[in-house]
Amino acid sequence: MADPKPALVLHLATGGEPLLFALTTEESGKLAGKLAQLVKAGAVETVTTKDHSEVAINFAHVAAAYLDDLTRKTTVFGMHG
Repeated sequence: MADPKPALVLHLATGGEPLLFALTTEESGKLAGKLAQLVKAGAVETVTTKDHSEVAINFAHVAAAYLDDLTRKTTVFGMHG
């Protein structure tokens, strides 16, 4: 079994391709419990990526956000085949 590769997937309200941010397992765990609230509130949150970059995300511009595992090969908006 491959090591998990957690990622934050953001679909912007303006459309276009989703943004993917590779995360550590620890950062993924931090976001898991509050992701829905960040989108509902349109909050700004700083996320630390797997390569230790800090990214400030304005969730007011996000239509959908979820955590996914990039080791999966077939994904369509959170649906795994």
